[in-house]
Amino acid sequence: MKKVNIAIDGFSACGKSTTAKAMARELGYLYVDSGAMYRAVTLYFLDHNITLTNPREVQKALDNIKITFHVNPKTGETETFLNVLRVEEEIRTMRVTEHVSQVSALSPVRKAMVSQQQKFGKKKGVVMDGRDIGTVVFPDAALKIFMIADMNIRVERRQKELFEKNQLVDFEEVKANLARRDAIDSTREDSPLKQADDALIIDTTYLTLDEQIEEGLNLATSRILEQN
Repeated sequence: MKKVNIAIDGFSACGKSTTAKAMARELGYLYVDSGAMYRAVTLYFLDHNITLTNPREVQKALDNIKITFHVNPKTGETETFLNVLRVEEEIRTMRVTEHVSQVSALSPVRKAMVSQQQKFGKKKGVVMDGRDIGTVVFPDAALKIFMIADMNIRVERRQKELFEKNQLVDFEEVKANLARRDAIDSTREDSPLKQADDALIIDTTYLTLDEQIEEGLNLATSRILEQN
């Protein structure tokens, strides 16, 4: 059966990554976490004290960054590697979260990551989630999904996620971080977060994880059949 590319965009903590991973696993597709790529760049910038206002310094850093994804044979989960080092836990910390939107807003960073992301999708059969997948990375994707959820629900989900990683973060701190990231991501000049005109909305506010995955798979199955 002919494979297609699936683009999933939306705000932080709406369930994009979890849904995309599950959809890719069920469909036998490659899952690419575009957010993890920007987080990996942010981690590199922080660890190497890169000055974001220095274009030459930023470009030199980008030239030294290679991001790959590998499936953990024990868990079956796709994990992020930065210059051959596994960084899956490091890129999920609040330290990185607090800076990722500023780094992602830089045009050289976005151009470098979009170029890599588009290479992943050349052979089709990719489920990729992020903020500009349906509008910039895969504008011709067969299926585009835009996920939304109530802010307080998003905060609770992110707080729980951090707690499970042994990070205790105050509710208001998490809420402020999400609001700040929403504002930066939605108003940046290069590839802002916005719903593609032909994207289908999934509101996960009152959906269980299984329900949102099922809804995504139903949409994917219908779109794949249309393409074959």
